[in-house]
Parts: sequence; C-alpha cells; structure tokens
Amino acid sequence: MAAKSLRRALFIVNPNARNGRKSVATVRQVLEDGGLTLVDAAPAQGENLSDVIRRMSKACDLVIVGGGDGTLNSAAAGLVETALPLGVLPLGTANDFARTIGIPPDAHEAAKLILSATPRPIDLGEVNGHLFFNVASIGFSAELASELSEKAKKRWGKLGYAIVAARLLARSRLFTAYVEHDGSVEEIRTMQVSVGNGRHYGGGMTVEETATADDGRLDFYSLEVDHWWRLLTLLPSLRKGTQGKWDDVRAFQTTEVTIKTSRPRAVNTDGDLTTWTPAYFRIREKAIHVFAPLDKQQGLLTPIETEVSNDR
Repeated sequence: MAAKSLRRALFIVNPNARNGRKSVATVRQVLEDGGLTLVDAAPAQGENLSDVIRRMSKACDLVIVGGGDGTLNSAAAGLVETALPLGVLPLGTANDFARTIGIPPDAHEAAKLILSATPRPIDLGEVNGHLFFNVASIGFSAELASELSEKAKKRWGKLGYAIVAARLLARSRLFTAYVEHDGSVEEIRTMQVSVGNGRHYGGGMTVEETATADDGRLDFYSLEVDHWWRLLTLLPSLRKGTQGKWDDVRAFQTTEVTIKTSRPRAVNTDGDLTTWTPAYFRIREKAIHVFAPLDKQQGLLTPIETEVSNDR
C-alpha cells in the first residue's frame, strides 16, 4: 500500500534532542500538507516511548519519531511489538541510524521521504533483551557514553564526543573478555568490544565498511591495542570501517555472540548504558519497517507492501 494512504501518524518529537525544537512547525506543515493527520503524544510519568507507541497503536497507522539515536532506541520495543512502520526525523547530535539507511540529514527532506517512500524491513540488534539500531559496545565507548552528558552533547554536538574521548583515552586500560561465537571461545585483552547491526555509530565512526542494517548479520570488532596512542593511528580506519584489516583488531561477522568479563561491565547501546556483562547478542532480522530510500549502497533492495487498515 502506498505511503500516501497512511493517514494517521503518531508524532513524537524529543524536545531535549539537540535540534528537537528547531523547524518542528514547518516539518509538521510538510507532513500535514502531504495528507497525514498528526496525533501528538508524549510519555506520561513512568513511561518511555515504547509505552506511548503501545498505548496509541490502535489510533495510528505509522509512527514518526523526531530525535537522535537514543530517542529511536527508546521506541524500538514498541515498534517491534505493534509492527507499526517508522518515519525518522533526524534531530539528534549524530543521527547515525538515519545516515546508515540513507535518510536525509535535513528534517524537511526527511519528512518528504516519509510521504513518498515505501516502508522497508530493517534488522535490529539485541543484547540481554535490549534492542539497538546501530552498535553496542563494552569498554571505551561505554565509558564515553557515561561521561558525555546530554548538556554537553546539546552544546557541543559531535565536538563533544571528541573532547570527552581525548580525556578518556589517557586513562584507558585493557581488560580481559571471553568471546563465545560459532562454537568457539576466545580469551582476549581489549580496550573496546563493539557489536554492530548498522554501519555508523558514535558520531562518525563505522563498525564495518560493508555493513548494512538489513544484511541479517552482526559485525564484531575488538580493539586489542598495546597503547592508547595506537588508537590515533587507527582513527582513519575506524571512520571508514576498515579497522578489521589491522593486526591488533579482531573482527568477524556472526548472528549471535556472548561476551563475558571477570567483573560486570556496562554495555552501551545507541549511546545509552542499558545492561551489563555477561552480554548475549543476537540479530533480530527484519524486526521493524522504516520509511527509507531505495539505495543499493545501503543494501535496501527489496520493496515490501505494508498492509495497513484504515479502520484502525
């Protein structure tokens, strides 16, 4: 069914996102002029975005979420459970998921895409029952997420990541982890372990150069460097997603992996700390549907027909 027939859209914008208050009125106008009736809703006390989606699911045909990757993460469980298609307005600091699937960075263009595109199946990652769009990490990135406040992200944007990361690098230490996958167990000494569903994360880093959000696989890498300054030489590869070619980076693809540590370590999913080791990761293939462009570079190749009842 064409996107224009989807009439009622649950409209959720995170006012605390970096660009959450910018151009919302004009974006609304674009969507309403395109034939959508916007149904505004916000979390009640004790609710998250998934709770709102569950509560409002019978009144809407699709969900439009404005915010960053953390905002999308909060909506993931509700989207999976209700099977409502997702429209993304990239209003956050990094907007890594939007970049991965080719959603325009400009909110007005993203709104036009929601009106014209067909929802397409997208995978999600899962760790200990917590869903993620982009990447889950243990080690340096988790420490970065803990240190980088919402205030700093809103004020400094992507520069905030760099400022805090530089401070953390000087005191980072390797830790021991046990990695179980595909019938094997490996003991490693690492600064960071990352498990990716999508391609981009962390405000410009790339988990693997060929990764897409619909390839049915997780991309694992471990930074097993001797000294923190070694990461500086790895930075260009980390941005391109070619770090797996280096001798001190362990990388592989899988559909599930378990990571254990001698003491519990925090797991960062899409920029927020959500669980602890031991961490069991798995891929959730075609878990949700997202309004996204048809782009061979993004791996979004097969349109789907989304059946939507206008009587709902």
